[in-house]
Amino acid sequence: MSQVFTFVMALLPIATVFLLLVVLARSAKLSMGVAYLVTVATALLVWGTEFNKILGATVNGAVTAVSLLYIIFGAILMLYTLEESGGIRSIRAGFTSISPDRRVQAIIIAWMFGSLIEGASGFGTPAAIAAPLLVAIGFPAMAAVLVTLIIQSTPVSFGAVGTPILVGVNTGLSGQAIVEQTIAPMAFGEYLFEIAVKVATLHGLIGFLIPLIMVGMMTRFFGPGRSFAEGFRIWKFALFAGLAFTVPYWIIASLLGPEFPSLVGGIIGLMIVVPAARAGFLIPKEVFDFPPREQWDGKWVGKLDDLEDHRAGHKMMPLFKAWVPYIIIVLLLVATRTIPDFKAWLTAPGQTMAFDDLFGSGINARVQWLYLPGTVLILASLFTFFFHGMRISDYGKALRASGSTMISAAPALLLAVPMVQVFINSASDTMASMPIVLAESVSAVVGNAWPMFAPLIGSMGAFVAGSNTISNMMFSLFQFSTAEQIGLGAAGAGLVVALQAIGGAAGNMICVHNVVAASATVGLVDREGEIIRMTLVPMFYYIVQGGFLGFAFLAGGLNLWWLAAIIWPLLVLFLMSRNRGSVPVPVPQST
Repeated sequence: MSQVFTFVMALLPIATVFLLLVVLARSAKLSMGVAYLVTVATALLVWGTEFNKILGATVNGAVTAVSLLYIIFGAILMLYTLEESGGIRSIRAGFTSISPDRRVQAIIIAWMFGSLIEGASGFGTPAAIAAPLLVAIGFPAMAAVLVTLIIQSTPVSFGAVGTPILVGVNTGLSGQAIVEQTIAPMAFGEYLFEIAVKVATLHGLIGFLIPLIMVGMMTRFFGPGRSFAEGFRIWKFALFAGLAFTVPYWIIASLLGPEFPSLVGGIIGLMIVVPAARAGFLIPKEVFDFPPREQWDGKWVGKLDDLEDHRAGHKMMPLFKAWVPYIIIVLLLVATRTIPDFKAWLTAPGQTMAFDDLFGSGINARVQWLYLPGTVLILASLFTFFFHGMRISDYGKALRASGSTMISAAPALLLAVPMVQVFINSASDTMASMPIVLAESVSAVVGNAWPMFAPLIGSMGAFVAGSNTISNMMFSLFQFSTAEQIGLGAAGAGLVVALQAIGGAAGNMICVHNVVAASATVGLVDREGEIIRMTLVPMFYYIVQGGFLGFAFLAGGLNLWWLAAIIWPLLVLFLMSRNRGSVPVPVPQST
């Protein structure tokens, strides 16, 4: 088979998803169902993948999807529990007391709190926790999903206490002869540390603009004037918040390695930004808010109950008491990820549901129920029941509402994740897996320009796999080998692997099952394609800027690539500021 033919066929599953979901705006259920059939047919008829391997990958995908649904259930249950207990009213009032400006609230909850949660847990947990919280304080469901997906970029490479580096890159590179020969006499552990620092440096130089881009996206699509400029008016505070996270993030990575940059950066950032917001530091006088609720477009609204006036006649709960469940969540997530003995017990074989060698394919599926963030969220919900003195009937309402919302997300996830697993596990005796074929084809065409495209491959890996960790596992060795082949040496190859990691992080913004899962937590269905179309903008900024910075570092000293790295974000922000949408006639909200 010709290289062109295999490239086209390897691209077909991704193209199917993009066409149906993003271009034609079909539902995720339909899009992923068709994509699954296309992927299976391509694997069987073109790749010659064994049927038992396809079955094994499908079951593994289904098991992973059930794990995601478990997390979704826990996140929604937490929200509804706080709604029924009255905690949400206090939290809403608390944020209003910090700042009534929705841009500030988005930066604090999505960027700061979300990054902290990402650093502790990963697994898409930031969106699962932050998006419902934003809805609860008055954000449109679609806006909440958008901003929480956008922040799943900069902190992701050090999410779940460094898993994308410590597991993803480490698994991809360790023990490989070409790596050991190239980096000798340096020890691999030292080399991995250097890669982590490069990842943090790249993320810091790109990601400090994410809060500004995030609020611009929010005001452009959900503001009264449909303008990026409404968001950009808070540029001083947004840049301040961006640096309040990325500076300590980079320092921690440089001193301690990949475990704690996002977690500690989020904590320090919150300690800096919240008091600053309360004092009105760098915040413009005009307050941004969404249009009145009756003017919202129907597609903005999820199926969650209107939380605005719930329990309005009851006495306000003390703010600290309302926030205690979230404090419990953070503490449990940190403890389960950082205390070795505790983590070992939670992930021990006795606490693991294992499906080994599925259908004789060599593919294994694992579910560590106690270790999943869903368990932490459910435990926090039960704690809230007792701590807030709830009635059993109220908690029962929360359980029923959470279950029905989770079920609405099930079909899309149960199709999306198996499709991804078949795609990744499509290798046969004669052909590499489809993702590797795609990467090799791009590499053959671009040659020495590869560093510009390395982030794109990382983002493609995350788009299909739904995980920066898996993307790094798949492509780290390929990225290293390609860099070595074009003569970049050990240091240059490490930088290219770092570009892979930042691309993989950026790809989380557009990953289908991240979008489906985040949407499900706010009761938003069949809007996944619209959300991906929006998140493509910051994702594109991220990977292009990564390519420019990669070439700037590779060239050394002051060079024209640094000029490109300055011009590109300024150009993106300028073009965004000149764009203004028309204010549509509101579509009636479904009841």
